Amino acid sequence: MTIFTRRCFLSLVLIGSANFSPLNADEKASDGSTPLFDGKTLTGWTNPYTWGKAEVVNGEIHLTADQKFFLVTEKNYADFIFEADVLLPAGKANSGFMFRAHSEPNKVYGYQAEVDGDETRKWSGGLYDEGRRMWFISPIKGDAASEAAFRARAGEAFKRNDWNTYRITCIGKKIKIEVNGVTTSEVEDATDATGVIAIQHHGEKGQTYKFRNLRIKEIKP
Repeated sequence: MTIFTRRCFLSLVLIGSANFSPLNADEKASDGSTPLFDGKTLTGWTNPYTWGKAEVVNGEIHLTADQKFFLVTEKNYADFIFEADVLLPAGKANSGFMFRAHSEPNKVYGYQAEVDGDETRKWSGGLYDEGRRMWFISPIKGDAASEAAFRARAGEAFKRNDWNTYRITCIGKKIKIEVNGVTTSEVEDATDATGVIAIQHHGEKGQTYKFRNLRIKEIKP
């Protein structure tokens, strides 16, 4: 084993063992993870749309809208471990965590970790390519074998009427999505190497999407 290979192996071991214990919004964890939300303000976040409302309520980010929109970070991130909690509203609902994404006026596109409110489909934790390839890999939409395999490993991970914890790990072209500790997607794709993180309201009028405990650990080369 070369020195370079040994160093890479040790780095992956350390990344895999990162401990995301509960973190107050004004603290920095001993593992180096940093809050993306201070629990009081939306500092560090921006709405690139001319619609949609984001507000802080009881230490949570609440999104309301009549059309789909994303609240995005002001900063771009490359390699990282990101973790956050999401609570979908009752009824028809769908959301997602964008990562390494691209933000333009009234448009956000790129990688998305699916938050699926459809209790029949059960695609939470899938990898969706918003505004581009859509369901291109995990699962492949329309491919019965791919859809069945995804449900077999991930279909019971998401709790429809409760808070759910997502963890997204990006290192180079390796992408891993976990829902409540269950690995739902683990793929390699080199389309995007850096970009913003975003949270989504799907556009259902009168519905409130809730997020909390957003934090990130950036992985340096």
